[in-house]
Amino acid sequence: MAASIREEAAISRTSVPEENNGARRRRRLPLAWGNATDCGRGGWSRQTNTLSGVTPGYNSQPERTTAGTTPRFARSRARTDRSVARGSSHPFQGSVKEHSIAVGLSHAMLAAPEWAFDPLVDACGRALGARPGWLWPLVDGILDVYRRPPRDAHRELARWIEASTAFRGAIEAAREAGRSIALAHLETIPASMGPTPLTVPSIAGLGELADFLGVSPGQLDWLTDTAHFNRRTPRGRLHHYSYDWLVRPGRAPRLLEVPTPRMRRVQRRVLREILTALPLNDAAHGFVPGRSAVTGAAAHAGAETVITLDLQNFFARVPAQRVYSVFRQAGYPEAVAHALTGLCTHAVPPWVGARMPVGGSLEDRLALKQAISGSHLPQGSPTSPALSNLSVRRVDTRLNGWAAASGAAYTRYADDLAFSGEGLRGRAAATFIAGVARIVLDEGHLLNESKTRISGRGARQSVTGLVVNDGVAVDRLYFDELKAILHNCAVHGPHGQNRAQHADFRAHLLGRLAWVESVSPSRGVRLRREFDRIDWS
Repeated sequence: MAASIREEAAISRTSVPEENNGARRRRRLPLAWGNATDCGRGGWSRQTNTLSGVTPGYNSQPERTTAGTTPRFARSRARTDRSVARGSSHPFQGSVKEHSIAVGLSHAMLAAPEWAFDPLVDACGRALGARPGWLWPLVDGILDVYRRPPRDAHRELARWIEASTAFRGAIEAAREAGRSIALAHLETIPASMGPTPLTVPSIAGLGELADFLGVSPGQLDWLTDTAHFNRRTPRGRLHHYSYDWLVRPGRAPRLLEVPTPRMRRVQRRVLREILTALPLNDAAHGFVPGRSAVTGAAAHAGAETVITLDLQNFFARVPAQRVYSVFRQAGYPEAVAHALTGLCTHAVPPWVGARMPVGGSLEDRLALKQAISGSHLPQGSPTSPALSNLSVRRVDTRLNGWAAASGAAYTRYADDLAFSGEGLRGRAAATFIAGVARIVLDEGHLLNESKTRISGRGARQSVTGLVVNDGVAVDRLYFDELKAILHNCAVHGPHGQNRAQHADFRAHLLGRLAWVESVSPSRGVRLRREFDRIDWS
């Protein structure tokens, strides 16, 4: 009986036999070749449906694979999964009662003594108090997707059950017959870390996370603010961020979101103990120990053509779903990843956007307001730089593949993209940039077209403010301007030279001096002599 039902579930699909826990299993084989914008993703994808994550407020990214759990839909093409990446609701989302039944079945399966067909059917039968026929195709489908038990993702498993054809069919059949499906028994399952090769702290539950961060469970709930209390209330002492708009002539203003000392202390612990242990793409040079703007620019020194592009509203366009995906990839269970995401993202209250100063085009201002109104990486948080790099690892992989296909080099410093190589001129450059734009848009970001630059050898080639025509050097105008300021400070005193009204003019000059010294130590020595002549008394 069981065999016949399972065989019927496999009708009308191409399949080959596969051994799984001693039983004859079947798996789907349809593959589809990707196009040029799929460079860096293996060139092919499996055309299957993907399901949103079930953590409230956040959805699992399509590329997420939990260590020890390899759902096949995780390898689907991003173009197929854009609804998931945007965090949309799944079309098969049912009622609260139906979801509770799916949760009960997921608990029963994860509590089964063995991740195999018969034990899973038996476990579901105990949960329902009966063994209806739709359990067989349901379990068959689950084993087709999850080769191992997703012990750190029980809510994801519940969402898969809720959206499955077998479960939806059973619900509809019961409704038409005037019956109902109910749970007879609910298993409890302990939270656990997913297996991971990374050297990150093991945190299995919210209690352990609170202990790890040195706060009480109540304080953790307050700091994570997953209910968006801060966004829905007027300014007050309980808010976790203060806000400062920076006016930029001719451009949209920039919003600094500065965390409170308590929040900053917690975020620094997350950065120091968790985020620094996670691997990055080699193309990333910003906010990475041992790398800098100099190392990123050096990759393009002496190139025939240099193309530089800029990502618009970079931090604000990294949504909570991407951040949640980073923590899930690190092996943290859903509840812990959800809390860590709440600690590291923020949704700006409407009254902050209403106070946006003038500047920039209407389109740019609306795009910025929309980005900051949702949960995003706050610019001013100590965790945001590292998480921005981690959240765009796939962007870096795809752009690196796109560049390699054209024989070009690629680096990224924060939101600054740089490419260099031969033959990137005229129509070839336009085609290349169009491919970059498609990849960037496909991953949820936008290019700032006003900052796109194409520079040949006959022009000044600049990457992150450094000239790379012949080696890496500080821009001559920048050097001469700083030298003149230091000379005037030494001759006439520093107080009359602070025309930009910097709060700490001495620290400002030291920062600019250190920048030159890091790029060109010999030229930095000359400027250091001028600085040492300044009388700051």
